[in-house]
Amino acid sequence: MSTVSHRLTADLTASRTSRPTVLRPAGPGQHQEWGPPPAADSPEAVLEDLCGPLFASLRRSDQRRRGAEYVQGLLSTGGRKSIRNMAALIGGSGTGQRLHHFICSSTWDWTPVRRAMADYLIRAAPPEAWVVRPMTIPKVGQHSVGVSRYFSPDEGQTLNAQRAVGVWAVSDGVSAPVNWRLHLPQTWIKDGLRRNQASIPCEVEPETIGDCAVTACQEMLDGWGLPQRPVLVDIGEADPLATIAGLRARGIPSLVKVAGDALLTVTDPGLTGHGARPMSAHGIMRAARNMGRPVTWRRSATTAPRTSVVTTVQVGVRGSRPGGARETGRLLLVGVGPVDRSSAPELWLTDLPATRAAAFPQWADGVRRVDQAFDDVTSQVGIRDYVGRSYSGWHRHVTLASAAHTVAVLSTTAGARPVRAS
Repeated sequence: MSTVSHRLTADLTASRTSRPTVLRPAGPGQHQEWGPPPAADSPEAVLEDLCGPLFASLRRSDQRRRGAEYVQGLLSTGGRKSIRNMAALIGGSGTGQRLHHFICSSTWDWTPVRRAMADYLIRAAPPEAWVVRPMTIPKVGQHSVGVSRYFSPDEGQTLNAQRAVGVWAVSDGVSAPVNWRLHLPQTWIKDGLRRNQASIPCEVEPETIGDCAVTACQEMLDGWGLPQRPVLVDIGEADPLATIAGLRARGIPSLVKVAGDALLTVTDPGLTGHGARPMSAHGIMRAARNMGRPVTWRRSATTAPRTSVVTTVQVGVRGSRPGGARETGRLLLVGVGPVDRSSAPELWLTDLPATRAAAFPQWADGVRRVDQAFDDVTSQVGIRDYVGRSYSGWHRHVTLASAAHTVAVLSTTAGARPVRAS
């Protein structure tokens, strides 16, 4: 174990006097009890192993203790993971005030923490893909950073909420978030008073939700030096053509989910006679129904094989550059559906070659695995429970909630622990 890990172990030991052993993320109304010493892959053992690299960028030992306490509080506290509730569980005079300052007023940078978490995950469970999914955080008032009213196509109603995008590492049996970007609408960016009250950095500019996805991926893959894997983007509100163009311009291979009514131009020689005018994506799939081929794949090494029909069609898309010039790009329209054709195929646009078609169903399934992990773990460790108003506080909270998620999933996945160099 490294010097930093030894130091963190001492910090954890010093602060463990009145703290219960973590067993699993506590649900509403649940409270964890004292237990036996942690097993090798218990949440507490994983937390202690993770905290060394995770908080290595924090210079002071009290900050490292607060970080470990906060993550353990997210795992242990039943119901809403508010600072008050976590402080009551952790115990000790002034705990709540110290945790509040650590999240809302401290100056530690969350980016190195996220990068360390991503590095840990890569060694523990090497990702097969990166999945980008939106997160909606309903709010009552108007003061939480980034909150606005918008129409949600999924809910079919107007919501008052914060919106963010998360980038997830998806591997065999493990799905965990590693990076987040908070969407800030014009009403926040252009309002000097709200911007100052939330301490939004001056370099943050207006973005679409699709821009958030592109920037979050670029930050990880370029800035952190993470391994390049296909990026799957499933954000209903995002412009799929602009999103794939943004990722492509940065050299990031991607599959971007597209709606059935998206208009595309067929350029595939196998569909001669269909390229005279733009067609809907669903129309192209109907025309190409005899071009599909079965692909057998597994969700994980422990699950039964599945078979899907994959149809790929070369298409042309037209997009606008910032200067207004038009350009044409050639992509694949991919349909992934059941063998019995009992439902319409999911539709994706990709700049990956057709030779990778055998992997498309498993990659596309990564979206469902992320959604399941969010419901089962991420939401249970309180990622949407931050009630502060500051931009930095929101980012620190979701960073440590992602760490709590990582602890939970790695402690329940046999063998999913990094192998440390000797």
